[in-house]
Amino acid sequence: MIALSVNVNKVATLRNSRGGDIPNILTAVDTCIGAGAQGITVHPREDQRHITPTDVYEISHHLKQINDQNKTNIEYNIEGDPRVELIDMVLDVKPTQCTLVPVVSGEITSHTVWDIKKDGEMLKPIISSLKEAGIRVSLFSGTDLNQISRTLDIGADRIELYTAPYAEAQTEMHISREFVFLRNASEKALNIGLGVNAGHDLNLENLPRLQQLPLLQEVSIGHHLMADALYIGMEAAVKAYRVALGQEI
Repeated sequence: MIALSVNVNKVATLRNSRGGDIPNILTAVDTCIGAGAQGITVHPREDQRHITPTDVYEISHHLKQINDQNKTNIEYNIEGDPRVELIDMVLDVKPTQCTLVPVVSGEITSHTVWDIKKDGEMLKPIISSLKEAGIRVSLFSGTDLNQISRTLDIGADRIELYTAPYAEAQTEMHISREFVFLRNASEKALNIGLGVNAGHDLNLENLPRLQQLPLLQEVSIGHHLMADALYIGMEAAVKAYRVALGQEI
């Protein structure tokens, strides 16, 4: 089964636009879990424009309570660039997974993948410290097969395939070409012992084809799921994305 991890950043964005605690981030987490999401993702950026450090800790405590009480295994995935304060927080919180993502100053959303040849030596000790703490490490990745090979060399457990080029493709020929790149990258990762996640601009239209990727383990979806939730409600949106992944409701 391909796991659905719901990114709740946009709930925090809406809350922060007005101040206060509405919409409540933990209520949103509960709604997602109640609708069957297998994980929760957050990306606490340095400018705190959506998820804050307080949110990170509160969600962590909340998920631990849920898992302990219900004997479940809802995963917690913290995304972010490997700045010192973020890594320190991740090591303190000990989520299930940390997805390391390069950040470009002023960007609206993540759009750059790791250049392992250039950044690998910087990432290697960070990955080691996270893994020593029992945290699974995933790296935001393109479809370059050489880069994927280097990802294994620096100790990561998984890659998260950057799916924006696939999601932005307009013609069937272009969509199919981008999907082949994703499939080849996924096969390469699996062949060398890396797990495979995927994310970025996935929606109800382009998600079903990803079921064809070999042994895709997890997708992280935020913006489009939250946009659909405005029209049909969050519970219905989470269930719709689960159906698009082939999960039984």
